Amino acid sequence: MKPVIALVGRPNVGKSTLFNRLTKSRDAIVADYAGLTRDRHYGQGKQGKHEYIVIDTGGFEPDATSGIFKEMAKQTQQAVAEADVVIFVVDARAGVSAQDHDIAKYLRRLGKPCLLIANKAEGMLEGVQLTEFYELGLGAVHPVSAAHGQGIRGLVELALEPLHLPDPEEDALEEGELGPIKLAVAGRPNVGKSTLINTWLGEERLVAFDMPGTTRDAISVPFERNGQKFELIDTAGLRRKGKVFEAIEKFSVVKTLQAIESANVVLLLIDATQGVTEQDSHIAGFILESGRAVVLAVNKWDAVDEYQRELLQRSIESRLSFLKFASMHFISAQKRQGLGPVWTSIAQAHKAATCKMSTPVLTRLLLEAVQFQAPKRGGMFRPKLRYAHQGGMNPPVIVIHGNSLEHVTDVYKRFLEGRFRKEFNLVGTPLRIELKTSANPYADKDK
Repeated sequence: MKPVIALVGRPNVGKSTLFNRLTKSRDAIVADYAGLTRDRHYGQGKQGKHEYIVIDTGGFEPDATSGIFKEMAKQTQQAVAEADVVIFVVDARAGVSAQDHDIAKYLRRLGKPCLLIANKAEGMLEGVQLTEFYELGLGAVHPVSAAHGQGIRGLVELALEPLHLPDPEEDALEEGELGPIKLAVAGRPNVGKSTLINTWLGEERLVAFDMPGTTRDAISVPFERNGQKFELIDTAGLRRKGKVFEAIEKFSVVKTLQAIESANVVLLLIDATQGVTEQDSHIAGFILESGRAVVLAVNKWDAVDEYQRELLQRSIESRLSFLKFASMHFISAQKRQGLGPVWTSIAQAHKAATCKMSTPVLTRLLLEAVQFQAPKRGGMFRPKLRYAHQGGMNPPVIVIHGNSLEHVTDVYKRFLEGRFRKEFNLVGTPLRIELKTSANPYADKDK
């Protein structure tokens, strides 16, 4: 599960600029204007082998009692509650303020891992000009410049250090083999996620009500079927950002994203009566980005006529074309129709996601593919693909070694993916292909 980092501080200290640096994006609006950010903003970041979630917050006034500042304080407090590590951002040039002391007092009382970051510190002497920040009682002060990118890499390393994260590569080949299969049921609000899990369990284990947003947290339920143990995860429905209002519902967003990322297989539910919406595509894209095995299920299939069914199937083919590798089923959770084949596809997707592929077989398939259709020449050189091996599981990763591989096109990578999928029957799982070009031993020598 990805660690969560919350950025906290008074207005206009550069939290949103730092957020954009950590996520390598421009998602947060940045301007020289105090109080521009008012809501919580989530983003994904990665450094080295480790990925993380960053939460940007508005200016924090812990003791605010009314108005917009009280609501902003609630948002920040919720972000801190979700976080594994808190980064307290202060303004190195403005110095310590009374509001900084109030925030520091609040963070000390919580006792969570906290880093004190002095932003806008470009060109300043750390030992002299940052001394006053030690009176906040949060330990060492770390100078950075979010605007110029100074000290950002070291900041992430310091933030993740107390969490003792495992090495993703060490666990990659064992992932999904130990313990029960984690199955997350995801989709928009009110598509029938809780109803489906209750139907599987044969009891009203989860609250199912005809109102969007009934489920607020990711609920985990143990389940066993034909001797195979599962961990069913009912997630909160993901709305468009503009439709998420309540603080409780915003808290559930990060829980849902984490549940999807920690699952072995995700069952993506689509409402047949609503069709494939932009939000369905967004959730499907996040599942694909997370590398999770996926099965598509169209719920409430009994509630639509033949004409609507035909339109829906065409909509799925066009809007979810990037999930062609996934099995699709038409079900009715309420009437228990079509549920058996779903389990077959879930087992198949999990088997594909944790498939072991031997190096000799992968290399043979690679050389046969090159012989059948060689990659296009890039400039003076034609890419030479020499051998392949497996680089991870869930999702499967195939690493191809050779020369001039930077010229291999996306079209040719899809061609190779099709050959590998057919040989190993990789249905229901994304497949990632990584290209590694061998170093030229003569590159640095004088001609």
